[in-house]
Amino acid sequence: MSTIFRLESISQLNAMFQQSAPKHPLISVVDFSKMEKHEMLEEVKLTCDFYSIMFKNHCANNIRYGKEYFDFQEGTLICIAPNQIMTIENDTNPTAGITGWGLFFHPDLIRGTSLGNKMKEYTFFSYEVNEALHLSDKEKQTLLDCVDKLENELTENIDQHSQTLITSNIELLLNYCARYYDRQFITRKKLNSDILVKFENSLISYFSSIELQTKGLPSVKYFAEQLFLSPNYLSDLLKKETGKNAQDHIHYYLIEEAKNNLLNTNDSVNEIAYKLGFEYHQYFSKLFKSKTGMTAVEYRNMN
Repeated sequence: MSTIFRLESISQLNAMFQQSAPKHPLISVVDFSKMEKHEMLEEVKLTCDFYSIMFKNHCANNIRYGKEYFDFQEGTLICIAPNQIMTIENDTNPTAGITGWGLFFHPDLIRGTSLGNKMKEYTFFSYEVNEALHLSDKEKQTLLDCVDKLENELTENIDQHSQTLITSNIELLLNYCARYYDRQFITRKKLNSDILVKFENSLISYFSSIELQTKGLPSVKYFAEQLFLSPNYLSDLLKKETGKNAQDHIHYYLIEEAKNNLLNTNDSVNEIAYKLGFEYHQYFSKLFKSKTGMTAVEYRNMN
């Protein structure tokens, strides 16, 4: 079992990348072209206590989460949240020059700020399986301009305005990333459509199998794993395609199945709730009323 290397501070990160000491203890901008060539272990498992945003024009190393390779091709950007474990395989072409940049910042930098409260909205940090951001030349330059502004700010002496200016520039960069990810969803219509079909088939299969009663209600995580996606990525993709996230789809299917059972069987509400995987019929009754505006008994009686 390979050792997991943990980077706890920005200083440790800069040392690993052979950079000078960071100008600010909680954030660093790294120029990958200035890294010296060095021998690396055959395979390194790495986890960091900070957010990582990395863009490389050339990526000789393969990066993966679990058994899945990250779609980190030339000219792509990846965003990684703290405490995620990634495996970096040894450089297969050590003579190739690496260019690009990395932005790394500790959660303490943005804690208590408006950006700190907003970080959960940037769900692309949780796209754990093979979804890098593919950028056009114009988009690359826009993000590079944001990074340059951050780097310039870091060369200034720290004063009462530093945190506000640094966090606002990070937020600007992340907002551009959000825009570009939205664009990527739209331009991958065929792939998205295929995933939607597979998701719906998985829903049908689960609700017609014995798993419903043995394992209970399915979670978003369950269906995401069937499709080799992260839960956030699946929900965002479905939201873009259908206007409903993954949980909405599961609830919709549940309610439709419940309606069919209420109208086509003599089973009690409690029995229907159990058949649909609910451990407690009260939860089923609450969900049914919230989605239909009436109780299960009222729905049965009016039809």
